[in-house]
Amino acid sequence: MNTSINYLDVFCQRLKAARLAKGLSQKSLGILAGIDEFVASTRINRYEKGVHQASIDVAQQLANALEVPLAYFYMVDDELADLTLSWSKLSDEEKDKIFAFIKNKSS
Repeated sequence: MNTSINYLDVFCQRLKAARLAKGLSQKSLGILAGIDEFVASTRINRYEKGVHQASIDVAQQLANALEVPLAYFYMVDDELADLTLSWSKLSDEEKDKIFAFIKNKSS
């Protein structure tokens, strides 16, 4: 039984989900990420379809444009990915409280 994980598929799915959640077209996302407007739509489409793989630098630009942590694109576990998105939107004070709670529970 082959249980290997295709991280390219994970990246493609998360990229598209984050883009749609922001209500952006492929072209708009590409432009926000610093891709030339004449090829922006095609490049994002190819990343979402897995035709081309984004370099880590491009993935970081996409994450910045979508306001998601870079790690979100590569997390296989959906719950952990959702938790990471939620975590990134919390204030430092909220993060400190949650971290202290978790640390206390795991001790």
